[in-house]
Amino acid sequence: MTAAATSVEGIVRAAGGHVPSLLAQVEQRLVALAAGHGPVLAHHAGHTIAAGGKRLRPLLVILAAGPCAAGRAELIAAAAAVELIHSATLVHDDVLDSASLRRGVPTVWAQGGRAPAVATGDLLFSRAFSELTAAGSLEAVQALSRATSALAEGELLQRQDAWNPAVPVDRYLLRCELKTARLFEASCQLGALAARAPAGHVAALGAFGRGIGVAFQLLDDVLDVAGPAALTGKHRGTDLLDGTVTLPLIIARERDAPLAALDLRTITTADAAEALCDRIAATGALEASRERALEIVEAATAQLAPLALEPGQREALSLVAGSVADRQA
Repeated sequence: MTAAATSVEGIVRAAGGHVPSLLAQVEQRLVALAAGHGPVLAHHAGHTIAAGGKRLRPLLVILAAGPCAAGRAELIAAAAAVELIHSATLVHDDVLDSASLRRGVPTVWAQGGRAPAVATGDLLFSRAFSELTAAGSLEAVQALSRATSALAEGELLQRQDAWNPAVPVDRYLLRCELKTARLFEASCQLGALAARAPAGHVAALGAFGRGIGVAFQLLDDVLDVAGPAALTGKHRGTDLLDGTVTLPLIIARERDAPLAALDLRTITTADAAEALCDRIAATGALEASRERALEIVEAATAQLAPLALEPGQREALSLVAGSVADRQA
């Protein structure tokens, strides 16, 4: 499977039919929701939305719903809401990390400082829930609320685990689930709810989304060690400099005894982080981490097998799983 075929753009082209039109409607709705809250907040919220991104979560909403839900207003509301939540978390993450760039452009924090950035993130969160509430689905609001609570819990766990290389694999995977995968899960659930799917169908699609979300985060952590800056938009070892312990480091410590004794707080420069990345890679930890991610993707895709899906829907969702497995940035 080629990189072009597994990019979001490639998936949208392959899905065809209603999908490109719906994503365009979501984009229009995001722009409208970011505006109208005073010039300062509207500028920063609009800047955040305009910075773009993969729009993978809205795509999951649309694909999980299938063509039968294409004309329902709540589908656009749900797809916009999950992207607003995702954008809000990025704005808040940039505040916590004092990040000056996001997707190659200055962050809200860098442009306006802490207070406007926090307010912008809060605005995006609130607009997400007002959008879903207006659509009238209590189940959808509950699903997104569970996901946002998990995001906060995952962030707290990550802060608690900072600089601690002895973090066990199970706790690391829980962190991936809370901080990333639960929003993938909610995206699929919201799509299924918009399609008026039965509870078992909603649950199975949610499990699919949760699995590929865990794998997405795991491979993101692999890219932090392996990926060239030209593709990832950041220097190798950025997580290590922040004290964030990920699966490649956990595995490498098990295979390299001197590395197990390393105090991460001594890694204070980009050069030191690059050297540590090379040392982690030399243990085979990157290959082992990728293998674990592919196993998770395979298990997630198996959730689709018993479902009665619309024509082309299964193939499109499988392409999303493939895009996660093959991601290079």
